[in-house]
Amino acid sequence: MLLFKKKFLEQIRCGEKTQTIRLWEYCRMKPGQRSYIPGVGYIAIVSVEPVELARLTDDDALLDGFPTADLLRTEIQTLYEAGIEKELTPYMIRFSVYPPEEQEKFAEERKQRKAALQS
Repeated sequence: MLLFKKKFLEQIRCGEKTQTIRLWEYCRMKPGQRSYIPGVGYIAIVSVEPVELARLTDDDALLDGFPTADLLRTEIQTLYEAGIEKELTPYMIRFSVYPPEEQEKFAEERKQRKAALQS
């Protein structure tokens, strides 16, 4: 599961934000994995790569929903100050939101798994 601040959810839903930078001790996701964003739905993890924050470009920032790399770095600094201090590894995660028919299929599968566990 990937959690996002509410201010990013509409950008994700409309396809403007297809990337996120996360600071982790170790990589928690892999390409091809299916994940979930509350308020958006199921996503496909397209790629996961370690990245140097200083090397982020304006093109990277656009995929992340920011007009410039400097604004993206400022947001990362604000959100992950403790992670930066601990020197956690920044990972660039690219994702795509599954279309509505896939969302319904995955939700039904989850519902069936949950029902099976309860019986």
